[in-house]
Amino acid sequence: MLVSTKTTLNCKGRLLDLSAPIVMGILNVTPDSFYDGGKYGDLSTTLKRAEKMLAEGATIIDIGGMSSRPGAKEVPVNEEIKRSIPSVKAVRKEFPEAYISIDTVWAEVARQAVNAGADMVNDISSGSMDKALIPTIGKLGVPYILMHMQGKPRTMQTAPQYDNVTTDILDFFIQKTNKLRENGIHDIVIDPGFGFGKTIEHNYTILRKMKDFQVLDLPVLVGLSRKSMIYKVLDTTPDKTLNGTSVLHTIALQNGAKILRVHDVREAMEVVRITQTFLSV
Repeated sequence: MLVSTKTTLNCKGRLLDLSAPIVMGILNVTPDSFYDGGKYGDLSTTLKRAEKMLAEGATIIDIGGMSSRPGAKEVPVNEEIKRSIPSVKAVRKEFPEAYISIDTVWAEVARQAVNAGADMVNDISSGSMDKALIPTIGKLGVPYILMHMQGKPRTMQTAPQYDNVTTDILDFFIQKTNKLRENGIHDIVIDPGFGFGKTIEHNYTILRKMKDFQVLDLPVLVGLSRKSMIYKVLDTTPDKTLNGTSVLHTIALQNGAKILRVHDVREAMEVVRITQTFLSV
């Protein structure tokens, strides 16, 4: 089995080991996320959620103050700062050993979050929504999660088209990672962006051909948890897709994923343990 040769991320002097797959727990401090919007809007519930995910095995807590669901509107920078920065500070203070990611497209949010204790930046826009973001990440010196998205959240699911979805995304990653390195960013994670400007067929094609991305020698993060590529196939709703999510996580790990970004940490950790055992015998 092919594996990425990049097995560590330098998180402000701490090395995050990716020699085996890890789990990133989603902590949305938003009122409108597609699955858990409004559940974690105050610091008390935020900390309880972070504590639960860390206890269940999450390595990274991904804090986001803007919904990226299809059709979502952009959130003003000041509003996103008000939502996310207090949560970053609180999680860092309460759980000093945790790794924290800030999920944002804005340079100023990233800067304030890293100064407040975040270890890395998770950007769905690949720097396209704020031209200052990439140079800012370079100056901050933290790992960067580069995601592919066709269009913007408000419009991305309006008839997305590709010549060859896997090849097109690979070409995108080659161009973008070169730009990142020119800006001094060398700790890079790539995310194919399941559901971000892709049809159901696109998503399953990417999942089946994920090993193609290993030519980049970079760790791959997947965000599959409870997404429409599951509940539309099963003709159900996000709250009834945990089993389907576990199936896709298993396939992703078999195809080289190093980070699972999830709503359900305990179940994802079980998938990691079982899949790792299966692949090692």
